[in-house]
Amino acid sequence: MSIMAEPRDSHELLEMRDLLARLQSELRFKQAKIEALNFELARLRRWRFGSSSESLDASVQAVLFDQILADTRIEDAAEHDARAPQPAVKTTLRRAVRQALPAGLPRIDHHHEIEAALCGCGAPLRRIGEDVSEQLDCVPAQFFVHRHIRGKYVCANRACACSETVQAAAIPAQMIDKGIPAPGLLAQVVVAKHDDHLPLYRQAEIYARSGAPLARSTMAQWVGICGQRLAPLADALRQSILSQSVIHADETPVALLAPGKGKTHRAYMWVYRSTDYAAQRAVWFDFCRGRSSEHPRRVLEHYAGTLVSDDYAAYKSLYAGGAIIEAGCMAHARRKLFEAHELNSSEIAGHAVALIARLYLIEREVKDLDPAARQAVRQQRARPVVDELHAWLSSQRQRLAKADATAKAIDYSLGRWRALTRYLDDGNVPIDNNAVENSIRPLALGRRNWLFVGSQLAGQRAANIMSLIETAKLNGHDPWAYLKDVFERLPTLKNSDLASILPHNWRAPLQPASPFEIRAAVAA
Repeated sequence: MSIMAEPRDSHELLEMRDLLARLQSELRFKQAKIEALNFELARLRRWRFGSSSESLDASVQAVLFDQILADTRIEDAAEHDARAPQPAVKTTLRRAVRQALPAGLPRIDHHHEIEAALCGCGAPLRRIGEDVSEQLDCVPAQFFVHRHIRGKYVCANRACACSETVQAAAIPAQMIDKGIPAPGLLAQVVVAKHDDHLPLYRQAEIYARSGAPLARSTMAQWVGICGQRLAPLADALRQSILSQSVIHADETPVALLAPGKGKTHRAYMWVYRSTDYAAQRAVWFDFCRGRSSEHPRRVLEHYAGTLVSDDYAAYKSLYAGGAIIEAGCMAHARRKLFEAHELNSSEIAGHAVALIARLYLIEREVKDLDPAARQAVRQQRARPVVDELHAWLSSQRQRLAKADATAKAIDYSLGRWRALTRYLDDGNVPIDNNAVENSIRPLALGRRNWLFVGSQLAGQRAANIMSLIETAKLNGHDPWAYLKDVFERLPTLKNSDLASILPHNWRAPLQPASPFEIRAAVAA
């Protein structure tokens, strides 16, 4: 017996076909919705438990867990060998070649000679050379004191009106007038707090072990004063970045303590950075209480050039006037496609990721070229790949449901296509926004240590200090050496000369005395 009766006429047949088409459409929609929800679930699981690698071959990437296990195995093996009894007869073992110790480190020589330089037969021993072996050693942070000794003078002429007036040489101006910290100590405290991310209470414990107990409240006052004195220099750094034709922008959340409530709310550190193609690299942090468009608008209201950013809506209003040109981030587009490939096994997204990999291979080859040559190579080699990628995404999008994760990733790329391909027309524009994201990483590391910012003023101070420290590191400088020199020169420097001590303009002293040399001189 037939389950479904035969339709009586063509009208019923058409109704049945329409019903079947609707049911199939609903089924496809629900299937796409299920896949989208599974995609979101898999992405959340990866964010919570998985690796952050975006390589198509995840086996190539070593995870931190494996590195810790490897280090632990080496430590356990070394302890086991140390406990094992030594053989009576030494056997020849194949040892790894020891890496030479850095030549620039100071050396302390210890001479070991035979006391009675006589042979068993009574004849004297003749020295034919020496054997030198080296060990690397360290001591905790050592403190020393600068004594400023000023001779006092009076006029030798008793009849002179100045015979009773005592004269003495002036002491050089200091960052903290009549304070005990010298520039090197100020630089140490500031760098330890804002680069090594050591809270002041931890620093107090470290310095106490080295024989110099420093109160946390005292160091906090030093940091506050240094932050205030460095603010004009950080502002000059901001102006220097905004004078460049291409800059990056991004933002990251930080916790801000609400006064009197013992709770925190979300604030943001906005980051503006020069590109890696710039001769003088710089980064500037701006601490703000929110993430609205007023913050980048305030910073970039007079800027004219290309801004590399993600698709966050706060930047959209900046492009309306035409002075700022939008450039997108190919890494963001790739990340969405990669997630669709990895979590949904999308072959469409996987092929797109492979095409984007070809674009990055070209970028690695042209990174050291001048802008004109870089643009020429991009037009010749990258443009065909970009056109192939666009054709592939456009053709495959028609096959996908709207709720599909791959469809969403494709919509993101196609919707920002002009911004994503802006780099092809300008050799000064990078392919992505990774440079500024790399500058955010030290801040993300610090959040794990200091947990929250104590006040609006503390956030602004941290932004100023981190701007100078991270820019110094971008230009290959030791942040301690840089800030020590700045703290020595800043008290007597005119505002018009601040550009000379910006990190990307700064030049280290010709032969600065190392702490070891200073200690040796003090001991002598």
